[in-house]
Amino acid sequence: MVQRPTEIQQKQWLEEGYLVIEDAIAGEDLRRLQRAFDTWAEKCKADWLESVEAGQASPTFYDIPNVLERDEVFIDLVDHSSFYGLLAEFMVNDMIFIGPQARTVPAWPVSYSGWHQDVPFSNPLHIKVQVYVNDVDRDGAFAFIPGSHRRGTGPYPAVQRLQSMPGHRVLPGRAGTAILFNTYGYHTAMDNPRGQPRKSIILIYEKRTPGRLDPKAFAAIAHRCRTPERRRLFGLEDPTCP
Repeated sequence: MVQRPTEIQQKQWLEEGYLVIEDAIAGEDLRRLQRAFDTWAEKCKADWLESVEAGQASPTFYDIPNVLERDEVFIDLVDHSSFYGLLAEFMVNDMIFIGPQARTVPAWPVSYSGWHQDVPFSNPLHIKVQVYVNDVDRDGAFAFIPGSHRRGTGPYPAVQRLQSMPGHRVLPGRAGTAILFNTYGYHTAMDNPRGQPRKSIILIYEKRTPGRLDPKAFAAIAHRCRTPERRRLFGLEDPTCP
């Protein structure tokens, strides 16, 4: 069943710019996601370490490359019923999928990112969904400044310590928790000096605009696009897509 936003969720989304959905992925769906994530993270780890040693990749985070091509569980996550209806409502049923990040953030004294917006207000509405693959406590958790997605808020100081940012909220959660957030808003991953590595899938969506998505971007998974809705979401408009 497709989840639609409640009145409370609509209000929070408009006023604060984010939503937390606990147990969005659960049961066998979660176990399947965890198995696929761990399998491919391990298989691709050596290439990442070589890139780090060569100075071509950051040691502070690691993304499974071409993750949609690794296992269909990652594709199924993109239009998962627990949050897809919320995205459709917020984007007036007209959005495209930009891409995924299957990300491991190891324990590290300093976060790989500071407080930032992903896109300027001139950009079409841009929403991310972060799904925790493992339990995440406050160390390394996603954090957001409620209300910072609205024009006219701020300015926000360039703090040296992430926890010094006024008004921010840290969002820990159990495995399977999904966090939707408007990327006009200021956000970060908190420092993770002591915790376990944070594993998450970050899914990126945007309000559809002409020419924004290369029709070849997801050609490698075209054979797994089995509905018109999914083909449209991935920019695969060819009606012969099986």
